[in-house]
Amino acid sequence: AKIIEIAKRLSLQATKGGAGGERLCEKHQEALKLFCEEDQTPICLVCRESQAHRVHAVVPIEEAAEEHKEKFQAHVQILKDRREKLLGLKVAEEGKSL
Repeated sequence: AKIIEIAKRLSLQATKGGAGGERLCEKHQEALKLFCEEDQTPICLVCRESQAHRVHAVVPIEEAAEEHKEKFQAHVQILKDRREKLLGLKVAEEGKSL
């Protein structure tokens, strides 16, 4: 629950600023519409054409966000499953000690 709360806060922080809630590139003051897969960072269209990102794999930021969201949800599910298993083990051990 704490991880989800932190993720929500980070999501809210990420959408603040810029016109229409879009974040802006600090260097070019352009909307961050792309995501550089190699650097794992949002970039603007001007950055995409720069030498720093020209040869990197780039995807639309919405697509990258969805992919990362799915990965995050998969990790959350694994943690929930582990938690359930541990709670079951705890109950079993408490039963043994009684």
